[in-house]
Amino acid sequence: MSTATAKTLHGVIAAIATAVDDKGEPDCARSIALARFLLDNGCDGLNVLGTTGEATSFSLDQRKRVMSAYATSGLPLDRMMVGTGAAAPSDAVALTKHAAELGFAGALVLPPFYYKGVPDDGLVAYVETILGATAARPIPIYLYHFPAQSGVPWHVALIRRLLDVFGERIVGLKDSSGDMAYAREAAGILPRFKVFPSTEAALPEARSGIFAGCISATANLNADLCARAYRSGDAGALAAAVAIRNLFADKPLVPGIKMLLAHIHGDPQWSRMQPPLSAFPGSDRAAVIAGYEAVRAKRVA
Repeated sequence: MSTATAKTLHGVIAAIATAVDDKGEPDCARSIALARFLLDNGCDGLNVLGTTGEATSFSLDQRKRVMSAYATSGLPLDRMMVGTGAAAPSDAVALTKHAAELGFAGALVLPPFYYKGVPDDGLVAYVETILGATAARPIPIYLYHFPAQSGVPWHVALIRRLLDVFGERIVGLKDSSGDMAYAREAAGILPRFKVFPSTEAALPEARSGIFAGCISATANLNADLCARAYRSGDAGALAAAVAIRNLFADKPLVPGIKMLLAHIHGDPQWSRMQPPLSAFPGSDRAAVIAGYEAVRAKRVA
C-alpha cells in the first residue's frame, strides 16, 4: 500500500490496552476481543502497541506476535496504526517492516529514547533509516511526541525538516505532551499533516478541522461518548468523556485503564500489568469505579 492510496486515519482512536497473561506474555485473544468491542462501540480506529499498550515493556518478538495476531484476526487493519518506535534503529526497522508487510494503516514512531539532548541530525538519520528500509512497502509514518516519557521531542522545526526531506512518507503526529499550543502549531505546518492530541477535549477542534481526531487512552473506556461528541457535537457526551478521563488525574493512567477494563468487562485478568508497571492502587480503586459508574448513570438518567 502506498502513502498515496493509504486510507487516512481520523476521528476517535483508542490507544488500546494490551492484555497480559499469567506468564507475562501478551494475551492476544483478550486484546483482540477488546479491539473488536471498541471498533463496534464508537472507535473510528485503534492505536495498537502504544504507551497504553505497554509496547516498550515487550520484546521485539512479543510485539511482532501481537501485530501478527491482529493481522489474522479479521479486524480491519486499515483502521489501525501500530507503535514501532524503539531505542535501537534496527528494532524500529524490524517492527516497521513487519507492520508494513501485515498491512497496518500506519506506523507510530517514537524517537530513540535512551540518549537525551541528541542533535536533530541524529533524529533525521533515525527516520531515514526506517524509511529507507521500508521503501518497498512505504507504510505511512506518524511521529509520536511524548517528551515526558521519551525525553526526546519531535519539535516543530524538526517536523518541518522531516516533511521537507521525506515528503509524504511522514503523514501525521500523535501528541501526548498535553501542550495544546504545540499541537495547534504542528497542525498548522501543512494541511496534509494530521495531528491527533491525546485528549478527548480536543474533539471539538477535530470537528472544526484543526485536528484529525484524538488518540486517547481513556477511549478504551468511553469510546461511545467520544463518538457522539465527534460525530454530532454532543456537548453532554463530551463532558462525560472528559469526566471519565479526569478520574485519573494524579493517578497512574495505564494501570487505571486496565483496572476499569477489568471492572467494565467483568474480567479480573485485565488488571494484570507488565513490569515495571504495577497494578492500580487498591486505595484508589473504589473511588475511580464509583466515579465511572456515576458518569454512566448520569448519561442514562
